[in-house]
Amino acid sequence: MPPRVRSALSAVLIALACLLAPLGALSAWATYGLGDSERYEATMAPLAADDDVRDAIAAGVTDDILREVHVRPRLQGPVNHFVRDAVRSFTETEAYRTAWEAANLAAHEAVMRALREDREGAVTVDLAPVTEQVKRRLADDHMPLADRIPVEHTEITVLEAEDLARLRKGFHVLEVAGFWLPSASVVFAATGIVIAVRRRRAVLATGLGTALGAALLGAAITVGRRLTLDDLPPDVSRTAAGAVYDALTETLRFVSWLLLAMGLTVSLAAALARAYARRRRPAEAPLQAPSERSTHVGA
Repeated sequence: MPPRVRSALSAVLIALACLLAPLGALSAWATYGLGDSERYEATMAPLAADDDVRDAIAAGVTDDILREVHVRPRLQGPVNHFVRDAVRSFTETEAYRTAWEAANLAAHEAVMRALREDREGAVTVDLAPVTEQVKRRLADDHMPLADRIPVEHTEITVLEAEDLARLRKGFHVLEVAGFWLPSASVVFAATGIVIAVRRRRAVLATGLGTALGAALLGAAITVGRRLTLDDLPPDVSRTAAGAVYDALTETLRFVSWLLLAMGLTVSLAAALARAYARRRRPAEAPLQAPSERSTHVGA
């Protein structure tokens, strides 16, 4: 293969590898991070103790209670304060953590089931199993009248029907891409380096391209956070939503930093190797000159 063709093909393969690396990380995170129930549960569990999340839940539950309880206008302030303090205190109990984990797991399983199946309609979650777990937990803690808590089948919508078809197609693409994109990135990078005429330069380009792709991935995570929070309804806590977004994307941010560090390390090592090779060539040239002169004299 002519050197020009090898150089051009190597450049194309390395460029594709650097482009696919962040896309592969994003796809793998969506498939194996968000799509796995155990990983999702482990990610969401610590948020039960997050102050912003607990404040948002306390405010939401308080508003729901006061919609059902009619009090005189002059008593609304004290009643609101009392109910909110009571709900906020409940968020510090083990029963609340049980409810949090059960509700998140139920919502995740319902969404994943809907994305992997072809059924139509909105995705809903029945809160009766969650209420049953909370009731059992309160009874174990010997709370008075815990056994009288009604367990009613109350369904809440977690995903609208009009959004389901679009998300299902995207999720199927991510499931396939989550394995093939990272694999293709590694194969393209290795092939591009092997066929390159100047391999040190190819390694340097691969490292810099990987670092650039990682930086763009980190920037996309930051921009996605801002767009997500700006698109929230006014009655949703931005600080609590930000805490959830940060928890869900923590692994993806770690991968972006890891790719950035790997890319910079590889490029630095390649640059040092090139500099060492350049310094070594002039040092070896004078050593060959005397032997060449002695050959001429002997002749």
